[in-house]
Amino acid sequence: MSRGFVKEDDQEETPIIPPRAPLPASVTNYVTPERMEQLLAERTALERQRQLDKDMDEQQRRRELAVIDGKFALLQERIASARILQSKEQNQDEIRFGAHVTLNMNKQQQVFQIVGVDEADVAQKKLAYTAPMAVAITGKKVGETVAFKLGRENRTIKIIKIHYT
Repeated sequence: MSRGFVKEDDQEETPIIPPRAPLPASVTNYVTPERMEQLLAERTALERQRQLDKDMDEQQRRRELAVIDGKFALLQERIASARILQSKEQNQDEIRFGAHVTLNMNKQQQVFQIVGVDEADVAQKKLAYTAPMAVAITGKKVGETVAFKLGRENRTIKIIKIHYT
């Protein structure tokens, strides 16, 4: 049937499902144990959201279910691909996944934790292990200095302290 014979009210827009943080191709999806718990809690919450109000308008219900199902599918992919790394299993003398790192960059001391892609949040001082700065300092030990280029600016990063929780 031609689209010309369909009522405008019958045409539904495809819902936009917000993407998860991008995980580079062929990169392992490392997560902290805490993040895995959060992902599983998020899945439980989405399962609860599927039980939508039965009195809801059918078109609205279909739209909301499509968004929930889309989010659920993306979440399931992340959970299925997740590989939990325990901090205590890391080499405690060098920067690895899960490390809390105190560093001096441009004469300012900063503390970051190296975490998974979904958990990264610069405002909370959590840096994805795939981020350029995390890649530059991974494997380094206390006292080492790393040259790091940020845009056009060259920075020197000195590792002050490494600890795991």
